[in-house]
Amino acid sequence: MTPSDAGTRHLSIHIDRPAGQVYAYASEPSHLPAWAAGLGASIEETDGQWIADSPMGRVVVDFAPRNDFGVLDHHVTLPSGETVYNPVRVIADGPGCEVVFTLRRRPGVSAEEFRRDEAAVSADLTTLKRIAEQA
Repeated sequence: MTPSDAGTRHLSIHIDRPAGQVYAYASEPSHLPAWAAGLGASIEETDGQWIADSPMGRVVVDFAPRNDFGVLDHHVTLPSGETVYNPVRVIADGPGCEVVFTLRRRPGVSAEEFRRDEAAVSADLTTLKRIAEQA
């Protein structure tokens, strides 16, 4: 599978909260299990690395440094050793914001698995919206 036929989905959700507030919450690794169940039910920092118990097994999550641009990118190293890059942005939109997650289909991932990944990310974004708007 070449990158051009791998498939990419830009999944987004509008959140009725200022971008800075959403970014501050979502960029805190310890908050990840509350809104990103697709990545893991728990996360802990061990020896400077964030380790999540995910549906795929224990994974290492490496987050982009905090920044003023709303970049929430992260690398996830799977139990197989494969590392997956996940671009995520919090973009100001008037008094609210939009969170955009770019999902890429990896080689060897079936169309059905990719649809499940897309559904999991969409569910995570919906949960982030619910939490952020209740704050």
